[in-house]
Amino acid sequence: MALNCGIIGLTNTGKTTIFNCMSNTKAESSTYAFSATKSNKGIVEVPDPRLYKINELIKSDKVIPATVEIVDVPGLAKGSSQGEGVGNKFLADIQQTDALIHVLRCFDDENLPHIEGSIDPARDLEIVDFELQVRDLDLIERKMERVKKLVSVGDTTAKKDLKILEVYKNHLENFGNARTVPLEDDDRKVVHDLQLLTEKPVIYVCNVDDASAVNGNDYTKQVKAALKDENIDVIVIAGELEAEISELDATDRIDFLQDAGLKEPGVNKLVRAAYHTLNLQSFFTAGPKEVRAWTIKKGMKAPEAAGVIHSDLERGFIRSEVMKYNDFIELGSELAVKNAGKFHVEGKNYIVEDGDIMHIRFNV
Repeated sequence: MALNCGIIGLTNTGKTTIFNCMSNTKAESSTYAFSATKSNKGIVEVPDPRLYKINELIKSDKVIPATVEIVDVPGLAKGSSQGEGVGNKFLADIQQTDALIHVLRCFDDENLPHIEGSIDPARDLEIVDFELQVRDLDLIERKMERVKKLVSVGDTTAKKDLKILEVYKNHLENFGNARTVPLEDDDRKVVHDLQLLTEKPVIYVCNVDDASAVNGNDYTKQVKAALKDENIDVIVIAGELEAEISELDATDRIDFLQDAGLKEPGVNKLVRAAYHTLNLQSFFTAGPKEVRAWTIKKGMKAPEAAGVIHSDLERGFIRSEVMKYNDFIELGSELAVKNAGKFHVEGKNYIVEDGDIMHIRFNV
């Protein structure tokens, strides 16, 4: 399954710099507000050292990591939902995404003026949330009008749906995000077709100066304080530093990270956070042609996981042959795993675990 994340934030927060660190597509960044005229799209490889450990033993022709698609939406401003700044057409670009990466400016730079006149990430967070809430409220109200017509002709299901929509409307009007609306999961299905922006899982990225890359700063403390009551990932990344790291080869990158006091690029933390937020995990296929990672939802059964590779594998699924990553690395080969009694043949009810090395048997 393809993972898709949208990068949002006010203009001049360093969103595009972070996008360029992550992506195989390089977008032009600017110090001018609203200079971008379109959303940028790129692909990020999911960092997973296990792939290369497997390949050390198998020595396949190529290694293919899982990927994440990211969409960098032009910077927003107060009134974006009503057409201010770049307008609301770009908000539609992120309705198709699975999760949001909200970049907050947590650095000073007199050469890069803030659109609101001062650096205050907690305020910026509220501004962007409000614009997304306004967009969602408009979608809810439009659906309410459609549902009211069904209620008027005696549709009993529509009557229940209207009550649920009223809960969403009241919640949004009181500056709440759809993801925190007090409803059960079954009730939330009523708005699934709307792809509400504030319903999406969100990861907050505090974009800091180089000196704050390890421990953060007063601005990042403000963000964490503002989000203390929410179970949401907050990641500290020095965008400009990450931009330099992304231009280096593997050897120089290690030295650079050590000099900066970092264990790994911040981008790696960001992708892992996306996996965690979306309840995702990876399984592997391995053979002479390729070693490859595949992204699935936690709790998926073997036929569903097979379907991520190709729909024919799910349709004609017979069984899966499974090795655990740790067993394979420890014992060194498939034969050794079999001899140790740790090679498993699993049926349609097997729930795939993170790091499983699988071979799918199927017949179409």
